Amino acid sequence: MNPLFRPVRVGGLELSNRLVMAPMTRSRAEANGVPGSLAAEYYAERAGVGLIVTEGTQPSDDGQGYMTTPGIYTAAHVAGWRKVTDAVHGNGGHIFIQLMHAGRMSHPDNTPHHRQGVAPSAIAPDTPIFTPKGMQDIPQPRSLTTDEVRRTVADFREAARHAIAAGADGVEIHGANGYLVQQFIAPSANTRTDAYGGSIENRARFAIEVAAAIAGEIGADRTAIRLSPGITMWGIDEGAEGPDLYRHLVGELDKLSLAYLHILHQGDERLLADLRKLWRGKLIVNRPGRPRDRIGSDVAAGLADLEAYGQMILANPDFIARLKSGAPLNEADRTTFFGGTARGYTDYPALDATATV
Repeated sequence: MNPLFRPVRVGGLELSNRLVMAPMTRSRAEANGVPGSLAAEYYAERAGVGLIVTEGTQPSDDGQGYMTTPGIYTAAHVAGWRKVTDAVHGNGGHIFIQLMHAGRMSHPDNTPHHRQGVAPSAIAPDTPIFTPKGMQDIPQPRSLTTDEVRRTVADFREAARHAIAAGADGVEIHGANGYLVQQFIAPSANTRTDAYGGSIENRARFAIEVAAAIAGEIGADRTAIRLSPGITMWGIDEGAEGPDLYRHLVGELDKLSLAYLHILHQGDERLLADLRKLWRGKLIVNRPGRPRDRIGSDVAAGLADLEAYGQMILANPDFIARLKSGAPLNEADRTTFFGGTARGYTDYPALDATATV
């Protein structure tokens, strides 16, 4: 049997295969952050993969970065996500809600309270963002006080509790892609002089505290984290100490016995191999742009326990069936990635059951 299609235990779940739907922002939530009416259909269509990780979902008003992204901190959010999780479970799938605090990647026009964004330090990312008024430069964020950092950790914990109340199988902390957790990690975004800035240990502290708080609230077997070592986007520069910081961070996270570690791989094979040795739990590797003929190679080589894919699963709700049969894949329509209607969301065709492959 292809190792991708062998069952695997992740946390408290027995997954039917080792393929994961990577988190992808789709910007189709309602204005109040409740998942849109088509979200349940969208995720349920893709329930054939071993695990779905949802789009980034803000844990608070401060956590929102983009327009029409979902939240998980009000009763209405919980009710909306319950429809999604019920639909996924009804199709035999498993789903983790990704908790994403955008930090400085925000604009007052996009958030419910219309306030200045918050971040480790008052350093703007020097990039524009889409708003109801079109593209605007992201303004300088406000630096969180030490007490506010701790309150933000509590926001993550409470959001995780709400996610479980909404029927999610667990939560994945978004520690990648230049958002708040990675902003604490990168010295280009973090010039703090308190316990959350300066040394490797201090810059890793926020990620560790968030993970520990969530694990304490909902259980380590329902808690996971995504990291993107070495990514350079939106002013993120982790500096020469970056690889060593991740070695320290992953070593500390390993002590928490989380459900999995999810690495968005940026090409440093030596670091990935080191993290694989440091992490005793399940490891998911996501290599953006990987060609179809390389799918499964990390699992086969023992470098990963599971592999995550984004656009290919976005465009192919029957991704598993297509891989097993060798059928061609639908191409993703990039013009429909963010916002809009069912087009490019729930209308990608599945294989014709009567077709001969």
